Parts: sequence; structure tokens; C-alpha cells
Amino acid sequence: MGHEAAQALARLDALPPDSVHEIEAVVEGDAESLLLYRDAAGDVRAWLNVCPHAGRRLDWAPGKFLRAKDGTLVCAAHGASFELANGVCVAGPCRGEALRAVAVEVHGDAVRLAHRS
Repeated sequence: MGHEAAQALARLDALPPDSVHEIEAVVEGDAESLLLYRDAAGDVRAWLNVCPHAGRRLDWAPGKFLRAKDGTLVCAAHGASFELANGVCVAGPCRGEALRAVAVEVHGDAVRLAHRS
């Protein structure tokens, strides 16, 4: 069975440092909403756009995310706060749980889903 080509998610230049974006992608055969975060150093991380507390999307409108003054991502539904360095919930109803990570990699000027072996 052949490998699928890595799915391009976004152009790197469309993700300014310290920004959060919503991207639609096919993950493990299912259409999913992903949260992409590019940190101040330029590294990109991704998680499913689903709060572990109640299974709702994290954005309050498509692609619109709340950030606290300390930089954490805040779930619009019930106020859970997540560290963008690792996706761990540090405050709110799901403290100690974490967002489900999605492996991504940067190839040239594109962010792609990482290949799984």
C-alpha cells in the first residue's frame, strides 16, 4: 500500500509568530478542525480543535480564538485555559487534561501533516 502525499495545511508566511489559526484537514481518514499555533520562535504545533472538557470547538467563531493576557488559549464555551507550548489545560473544568496533538512538520514554506509510519 502506498503512502499518501503529506497534506499541506497552510503556508508558513500566513502564520505570524505567536498566532493561532483554525485549519480544516483530513486526519486518520476523518475531516477535522485543527488548531495551528506558531510560537514566537517560529515552531508550529497542532491539536484537534476540540476541548477535552465537553467536546466542543475551542474557537468562539470559526477561526476566532480567545487568548488570556498570559498567552494561554481559552475555550470559549466554559473557560478552560491551555498552554500553547504543550496543549495542557492549566485552569478550568478539565485542568490536567490536554488537547489531542496532531503531528505536523514544516517543509520549505508549507506546514504539512507529518507522515506516520
